[in-house]
Amino acid sequence: MVKIKRVYDPPSNDDGKRILIDRLWPRGLKKEDVHFDEWVKDIAPSAELRTWFGHDPKKWEEFKKLFFKELHGKRETVGGIVRFAKKGTVTLLFGSKEERFNNAVALKEYIEARMSASGREKAA
Repeated sequence: MVKIKRVYDPPSNDDGKRILIDRLWPRGLKKEDVHFDEWVKDIAPSAELRTWFGHDPKKWEEFKKLFFKELHGKRETVGGIVRFAKKGTVTLLFGSKEERFNNAVALKEYIEARMSASGREKAA
């Protein structure tokens, strides 16, 4: 199972493995105050894509298409999260104030699609 949560929100017992997925460290937080198991910077969108997107809802579909293309080149990293999510809960932590149009929402969609695809491959 894959969940998303702002890094500023308190951890809960059902978070499972907590993975920070932003390239930049969240503002105003000290590393010792953030409860996370792993910081996977390289799974974040490129700086160019992040800057272009700017959380603009009008660019959301194009952002996802471009981000998914970037993620396709990070199969090993994505695969590790997929494998863990199949066994338990993974909570993707993000820093953005925008909760509907951000990289965590897109990454969750991408990972869940990979989980479904690999499930269909095993059934075939």
